[in-house]
Amino acid sequence: MGGSAAPWRGLVALGLRLLFLVPAGVPVRSGDAAFPKAMDNVTVRQGESATLRCTVDDRVTRVAWLNRSTILYAGNDKWSIDNRVVILSNTKTQYSIKIHNVDVYDEGPYTCSVQTDNHPKTSRVHLIVQVPPQIINISSDITVNEGSSVTLMCLAFGRPEPTVTWRHLSKKGRGFVSEDEYLEITGITRDQSGEYECSAVNDVAAPDIRKVKVTVNYPPYISNTKNTGASVGQKGILRCEAVAVPVAEFQWFKEDTRYLSESKLLRGTTSSHAVPLGLANGLDGVRIENKGQMSTLTFFNVSEKDYGNYTCVATNKLGITNASIILYVSPQHWQALEQCTMAATRLPEQWPASGYRAPSLLTSSSGFDKKAEGPWR
Repeated sequence: MGGSAAPWRGLVALGLRLLFLVPAGVPVRSGDAAFPKAMDNVTVRQGESATLRCTVDDRVTRVAWLNRSTILYAGNDKWSIDNRVVILSNTKTQYSIKIHNVDVYDEGPYTCSVQTDNHPKTSRVHLIVQVPPQIINISSDITVNEGSSVTLMCLAFGRPEPTVTWRHLSKKGRGFVSEDEYLEITGITRDQSGEYECSAVNDVAAPDIRKVKVTVNYPPYISNTKNTGASVGQKGILRCEAVAVPVAEFQWFKEDTRYLSESKLLRGTTSSHAVPLGLANGLDGVRIENKGQMSTLTFFNVSEKDYGNYTCVATNKLGITNASIILYVSPQHWQALEQCTMAATRLPEQWPASGYRAPSLLTSSSGFDKKAEGPWR
């Protein structure tokens, strides 16, 4: 740059002195409102290009662009070693540069400094770099017991600073929870289990959304049982539904008898000499089938000894509960038996004459009376 460097150094030194007299971040004009004229604040997104323009006229003899204390361009001479910075135009009316692939560290004041008739003037523009919201740290999926306290964390970055919102994605829909990076739940209940959605928003780009799954363990609760009727020789099914997390394990009992899911019936559950009574192939036997929250006890060929009160027991690591379910004689069974008996039986003519009372089974359609008297007693 030879002998012409000295005037440039004086211009830059004066520009820098004026730069440090002005508060950072505020757009400034020189005393002459019409000259030189830079742009208003320039706002770009991270990764985009920013163009900085300065309007000049034929009175200008020397021009330069500065970033804080760093000279970017002086006239057509590039002083910056950053290859992202290039000159766009240096004419009698405009002096402009471009910064490619802008990043957050490029944000700040840029000064257009000019020399005219030995009177230096400056104008400043502030570059604002916007950054899309990004969640940089979030809690992992968590499993807790009902009644515990839970704290979920969601840290986000962006320019401007994003707003962080937590929502509970329950079966009833998206419920608002809080606007904070930390979500605290005291005494969590089973209804508060599920997915929690963290959303970071700053209107620069689409929100960044992440989810955390919260699993709440709680003891079993038997929610659905129903007594069941079945006829002798037919199939009978007892059902027991238990809600629990983790999923409950089921057992079936009748007095001192425990029914096992391996399709075997053990007499005396505490004995080491238990005798298997059920049939593994299911024929004329008993089978337990557990699917999720439901357990079924199936009798493939109901007999008289199968009728009675059964206990369904549901357990998990947090507790145990039980319910009674009755397998009873189906009304259709008695009706069919009575109709069959009456059709096959005739009353001896000598019974009324002798005053002998006939069994109610044979004289009434109201039902079968197992205690009725008769000649076969």
